[in-house]
Amino acid sequence: MNCISRRNSIPVKVGNLIIGGNQPISVQSMTKTDTRDVPATVSQIKRLETAGCEIIRVAVPDMKAAKCLGQIRSQINIPLVADIHFDYRLALEAISQGVDKLRLNPGNIKDTEKISLICREAERFNIPIRIGVNSGSVDRKRFTEITPQALVSSAMEHIRLLEECDFTNIIVSLKASNIPLTIESYKLMSEMISYPFHIGITEAGPIRSGSIRSGVGIGILLSMGLGDTVRVSLTADPIEEVYAAYEILQSLNLRRHGIQLVSCPTCGRTEVDLQKIVYSLEDKLRVIKKPLHIAVMGCVVNGPGEASEADIGVACGKGVGLLFKKGMPLYKVPQEGIVDALMDEINQIVL
Repeated sequence: MNCISRRNSIPVKVGNLIIGGNQPISVQSMTKTDTRDVPATVSQIKRLETAGCEIIRVAVPDMKAAKCLGQIRSQINIPLVADIHFDYRLALEAISQGVDKLRLNPGNIKDTEKISLICREAERFNIPIRIGVNSGSVDRKRFTEITPQALVSSAMEHIRLLEECDFTNIIVSLKASNIPLTIESYKLMSEMISYPFHIGITEAGPIRSGSIRSGVGIGILLSMGLGDTVRVSLTADPIEEVYAAYEILQSLNLRRHGIQLVSCPTCGRTEVDLQKIVYSLEDKLRVIKKPLHIAVMGCVVNGPGEASEADIGVACGKGVGLLFKKGMPLYKVPQEGIVDALMDEINQIVL
């Protein structure tokens, strides 16, 4: 059941995907490779595709990287976004290479003639532009303090530059590492424009703390109906960003993708090594895309009831587990066979 009423936004086509317009909230990431290393970049993108990534962004630090974009795009199956800073010529080259979207930072490309050139070429090839404002890129000469108004003003200034060029194929992001600042910025911006929102918490941090902070910030925005595409930013393998994004969306019933694994926190009543079971199972389940609810419970108090509510579940006792399928008990299995038994039952559903 989904009780969240999403903001009405203009649909924007990015390659074969539509962002906004009440389309499913898409999941994206950014490569951590040197874009000039085409084989390494393509390899990482293909891994991300397998994990469920739907849009991928790459850094374009120089013209050499820009000229590699066509090779990369020809070898992948999801929309490619070029991340452009400082040099408008990189944007023009990225367009000519066939990228599906540009990300521009209003803090470092401001010349109206150069913006006009980018808009003209982007319009010609139907390439959308994301106006990506970060708290670190706000003009400190104009804004002595980074506030929601400063972030929104920076974004609106650049949006108006594009609109003055009759360019409206726009996506907007307003990111900060400060969660309340990010939330208030998007909330304020939502009252001013209808362009779709790319949401996230920038510089979220390493996988553990970063996933939590992103879950809080992105989750609040999504619960307010704000957000059309999501990127979880982590100092980690980008695949972890994809997994985290889907967990956030599934937690709010906004997307169903892959396995939703729940398990009890364990207590003194637990008589199996539940942590070992759960982490071993989690690794095996990551490759499965079919939406399923799997429950691994550690004792007889809540275990049978909660395990029976899942598609596949197990309630553990002293060195054993009782498997359930769609609410019906199946059979008991010793602790060392629980993971394999669960995988056998899951594979019968997904294969």
